[in-house]
Amino acid sequence: MAGGLTISTLNNDTGVLATQNGMTGIAKAWVKYNGSTQTINNSFNISSVTYNSAGVYTLNFTTAMANSNYVIAGSAGLWGTANTFVQANPSLTSTTSVQVASVFNSGVESNNFQVVVFGN
Repeated sequence: MAGGLTISTLNNDTGVLATQNGMTGIAKAWVKYNGSTQTINNSFNISSVTYNSAGVYTLNFTTAMANSNYVIAGSAGLWGTANTFVQANPSLTSTTSVQVASVFNSGVESNNFQVVVFGN
């Protein structure tokens, strides 16, 4: 027999389910950011983005990560621009924030980027 389960509210004593998915291996945070206007277009578990310098931003988490051994994946730049990337700074990765660089192959700042954070 096929069936379904509908849950209108799922709570956890620590409140983690409200801002971080209660499963390992799925996105714990993500952001789509426009650096030209310094605007978060959309996000999950990102409270703010801080501009540090050309192409360098700090992503601040709403709810802290379980540890600092998470992984980020990202993309940056303009359509058709070769070798654009987003890279995390390993020395500035903590449970509450991560610093990322968003640049073109020429080393020029890329104002637009998307980042996804995966962790436990």
